[in-house]
Amino acid sequence: MRCALYLLTGLLLCQTGLAFAIDDILVVGLFKNKAVVLIDNKRRLLSIGEVSPEGVQLIRADSRSATLEIQGQRRKYMLGSRVKTTYANPQYAKTTIYRNTQGMYVTSGSINGQVVTFLVDTGASAIAMNKNTARRLAIDYEKKEALTVVNTASGMSRAYQVTLKQVKLGALSKRNVTALVIDGDAPQQVLLGMSFLGGLDIKNTGQMMVLEKKY
Repeated sequence: MRCALYLLTGLLLCQTGLAFAIDDILVVGLFKNKAVVLIDNKRRLLSIGEVSPEGVQLIRADSRSATLEIQGQRRKYMLGSRVKTTYANPQYAKTTIYRNTQGMYVTSGSINGQVVTFLVDTGASAIAMNKNTARRLAIDYEKKEALTVVNTASGMSRAYQVTLKQVKLGALSKRNVTALVIDGDAPQQVLLGMSFLGGLDIKNTGQMMVLEKKY
């Protein structure tokens, strides 16, 4: 008897309207028109067209491969091949921010593990902070090769481009985020710009802003 080992994980199968959660499927024997399958450690000998109690159907088989139909999908598994399949619902991370009494979206978050106050600014290309905040966060920004000039409410100012190891806002988190350290006392709060917000689904209802990321 020639045997093959095939592992499929995380499958959600349906049969006669009922859902079956299957941890793994292992094909341990292959013959002409038959296959021996372990479904969650339960041994099933399937002939062509036969459906197991868990909802796995054998479509065809020989000594080299087997075709199984699982949840309406057919796949051919060659001898020695290994396949992992996950039927999982998409995961989301979502954070809601409310306007303050001044009508601004201000919230707490963290940069490199230290707490900061963010002012959400979708018009800013990157996260921006003043030099005092950068020093408090132990960000080494004074490098000539990173020096640039930015236009602020007070006019043109020098700024240093840096990379933040990690930025967190509620359930949302990003690593290696571009930021600007502005040479001066402004902004008083850290501007949360598009280097963090980019790629997020942003919904603004007028009184609250919902930020959501799909993984």
